[in-house]
Amino acid sequence: MNSSYQTITANDLRQFAISVFKSIGCNDVDSELASDVLLKADLRGIDSHGVARLSGYIRLWEKGRINPKPNVKIIRQTASTATIDGDAGLGLVVAPRAMDLAIEKGKNCGTGWVAVGNSNHFGIAAYHAMKALEFDMIGYALTNASPLVAPTFSKERMLGTNPICYAIPAGKYEPVVIDMATSSAANGKLEIAQRKNKPVPEGWIQTKEGEITTDANGLKLGGALLPLGSDKDRGSHKGYGLGAMVDIFSGVLSGANFGPWVPPFVSFLDVQPNLPGKGLGHFLGAMQVDGFSDVEVFKNNMDLWIERFKNAEPIEASQKVIIPGEPEAQFMKTRSNEGIPLIDAVVQDLKQLALNFKLEHPF
Repeated sequence: MNSSYQTITANDLRQFAISVFKSIGCNDVDSELASDVLLKADLRGIDSHGVARLSGYIRLWEKGRINPKPNVKIIRQTASTATIDGDAGLGLVVAPRAMDLAIEKGKNCGTGWVAVGNSNHFGIAAYHAMKALEFDMIGYALTNASPLVAPTFSKERMLGTNPICYAIPAGKYEPVVIDMATSSAANGKLEIAQRKNKPVPEGWIQTKEGEITTDANGLKLGGALLPLGSDKDRGSHKGYGLGAMVDIFSGVLSGANFGPWVPPFVSFLDVQPNLPGKGLGHFLGAMQVDGFSDVEVFKNNMDLWIERFKNAEPIEASQKVIIPGEPEAQFMKTRSNEGIPLIDAVVQDLKQLALNFKLEHPF
């Protein structure tokens, strides 16, 4: 391992994160839940959304934008749907509770759908969608986010990276987990490139004038992320449409903010005045497989689907077709045993948190 990395066990990282969340006033249950969401990201290899984000949540708390003791409540519901007010709580806590409600409604009605408003950044979408898997259900998770993405033909930041996640159970294979941003790249990957002082691929970012750039600092210089597809000729209008759908389901439907009014994750940017909603929003769903098919038949056919796609003829013999979620499942196995590698910038960030809160740390 390069000397600029330090490997820490998942349990040590989890205990440290729990101590940090407790330090800002979260109760034991919420501290453990929030830490589990962050650690799931690190274990699955989504380093941009794991403990690297911990200090970002703390800065939002310091600005008074995160309520460590939220009164999460249902404000509207039917047998199969609900809208939740997250009371400005951690999205890491609010979203799993909303998903639990979607699952309960799905058990009773076949499907359950929950819109969430007045929340905050909820970590990786896969954590929430995958909660449905243990009940032989298909999970669905969306969230809007800080406006960093320019719509096709625009220079203005109007949408977040707005991820979509489906988690689909299989039989003898790992579940198919499709977890993707609707921008060409997630902002977290950009942050990683910035920390490593490396350029980003062409098609991720445009300058404030609307020109393509590979400068990882392009956003800081006033530019914007591009929708999935990067430009019109490569289908950016499709990424724009998907991002818009996420924003409408998560924000407009729930009573959260939407479009350019979504509060920024970074604490150094102020929330705009005269907002149309509260906080940011999520949309979560759970569908019973046996509402559509016999569960065992479905899982057997999912195994067949996975086998056939894994054995699709590759362009090059050395490169096999990858099933969505497969790399993350492998990371999960490896890092559960070998620990989680953290780059030096993240380690220093976490050590500063420990110093600020007078906490013991494993670094």
